[in-house]
Amino acid sequence: MFSFLLILSTRFGFATPATTGDPHVTLAVGSKAPDFSLPGVDGKIYSLKDFSESKILVVVFTCDHCPTAQAYEDTIKQMVVDYKSKGVAFVAISPNDSKSIRLDEMGYTDLGDSYEDMKIRAKDKQFNFPYLFDGETSATSLLYGPQATPHVFIFDKDRILKYTGRIDDGLGVPGKATRFDTRNALNQLVAGQAITVEKTKTFGCSVKWPEKHDLVNKEEERWAKEKVTLAEIDMDSVKALFGKDNTNFRLINVWATWCGPCVTEFPDFIEINRMYRLREFELVTISMDDTTRKANVLNFLVKKQASSSNYILTGDKYKFIDQLDKNWEGSLPYTILLAPGGKVLYSKQGMIEPLELKKLIVNSMGRVFVLPANIKIPQD
Repeated sequence: MFSFLLILSTRFGFATPATTGDPHVTLAVGSKAPDFSLPGVDGKIYSLKDFSESKILVVVFTCDHCPTAQAYEDTIKQMVVDYKSKGVAFVAISPNDSKSIRLDEMGYTDLGDSYEDMKIRAKDKQFNFPYLFDGETSATSLLYGPQATPHVFIFDKDRILKYTGRIDDGLGVPGKATRFDTRNALNQLVAGQAITVEKTKTFGCSVKWPEKHDLVNKEEERWAKEKVTLAEIDMDSVKALFGKDNTNFRLINVWATWCGPCVTEFPDFIEINRMYRLREFELVTISMDDTTRKANVLNFLVKKQASSSNYILTGDKYKFIDQLDKNWEGSLPYTILLAPGGKVLYSKQGMIEPLELKKLIVNSMGRVFVLPANIKIPQD
């Protein structure tokens, strides 16, 4: 169990009850709510006084990229609806410094945690609560001390902290929750009762504090050292890429060094590969350069740190074009995404729109991280 939690913590950026060890201290129950002045995705600046008319204030530290945070977005939206008439206001704050997130921590998202990405996420999900950005300095987040995303803080009418911890015990898995800690605390507070459970542990992605920049830099240095290879591929082998035995989501980019748009968009494929390759995903590049230029192709791939599966086509290029996609007119670049088993999910003649493709990939693979059935996370 410990080794699995360690993998979660180091590879996917998860903070778990067993492994958090975060030096940032969580605001203690009974403390006054720290004030803030933060920009929302709607362009407004928010502070505590903007919620002064509400009897109860729920501050949720969450973010775009975390699968657990994404899994709870609809739950938060529903709570906003259910408790609005009871004098409860909700505000979400993203504590993350976007420069402290490695690409391999973004395997369950199409978006990072920048302010601009937050705007897109709020629009995509139609958030019904203010969504504030603290990632420039994380100064407000340091005062509250969230341990993972999401992390809930509930304050009474005097803005005294009454509850801090998880939303429920379901770990973000739909239908799994049996204890609804945030709702229980709200119900008791609305009823004027003492809160029976004032603090719980959290589960989700660790907060990406500014001091984690070095971790990102070290990972980029490691990627730069990965081996880059280029092999020749014939038509029979190309057909195998589309075979029913494929168990991965396979993104195939057909390109050439002499193709301007191909060269321009190539870094987008490297980024996509680094985001999703720890999952059931692989990137395959096929160069349409003449095989006499194999050394030139490899040199380009090395410069771009393309440690994916890279090939250069041998044989008749027109037969290749016709067999790959009869609707493909032959211009480069050409991109196709296959699901496990070979079903075509996407094909594009011309340059990709990176965000559109990321959305399709992550929606197809799933945004929610589900623990294996035999793994149990301590809840209390």
